[in-house]
Amino acid sequence: MAVVFTKTQGLTDAQTHYCPGCTHGIAHRIVAEALEELGLVGSAVGIAPVGCSVFAYQYFNCDMLQAPHGRAPAVATGVKRVRPENLVFTYQGDGDLAAIGTAETVHAAARGENITVIFINNAIYGMTGGQMAPTSLPGQVTQTTPNGRDPRIAGFPVRICEMLSTLPGTAYAERVSLDCVKNVRKAKQAVLKAFTYQMQGYGFTIVEMLSACPTNWGLAPTEALAWVRDNMIPYYPLGVFCDRRVER
Repeated sequence: MAVVFTKTQGLTDAQTHYCPGCTHGIAHRIVAEALEELGLVGSAVGIAPVGCSVFAYQYFNCDMLQAPHGRAPAVATGVKRVRPENLVFTYQGDGDLAAIGTAETVHAAARGENITVIFINNAIYGMTGGQMAPTSLPGQVTQTTPNGRDPRIAGFPVRICEMLSTLPGTAYAERVSLDCVKNVRKAKQAVLKAFTYQMQGYGFTIVEMLSACPTNWGLAPTEALAWVRDNMIPYYPLGVFCDRRVER
């Protein structure tokens, strides 16, 4: 019988803890497949901070470190400077990266640190109860904005890729989505490119993935994917915001 599907060697056999319909699992597989296809599973170091990604070290079949909340880029910087031959990536949610970790993210990009950030944007704090995140949309209902996010009070969402693309140290920034097969395939190509750029020494790379959080959105899994398409993508357009290799 022909083998048509196998589990990537970039993942362990651990059973996932993610909620039904959560697209963290898809993101994990994309990253793991990219590591395997590039032959980097044995030389990769991943950084998992606090949040829904906190147990990533149980799933990725490479060396993993846990960082304090928001500090993954700082930890990754230290690892990469000590071990420049290794591929070093962080795996962060929007609350972690765009709130408490904003300074670490921005300054790592400004310095052109040769690391890759995998940024999971589900527009809400997933692990800690579903409060408003820096990426929550205007009008979005969360535990801390029961009447919807009001920009007059809570400000506007932060568009991370657009912001980081203005920094000369950012070599590559792309936003993708995990809402359908076509976009998942594009997301994998973005991760492959980001990892390749890092190994070629181009500098800071980031792949932002629009992800579903059915539990905290109060939606069924299929409804959550539709919510990504109908609400998130219009506000967070997909595409490449920075590619210094092409520009050079």
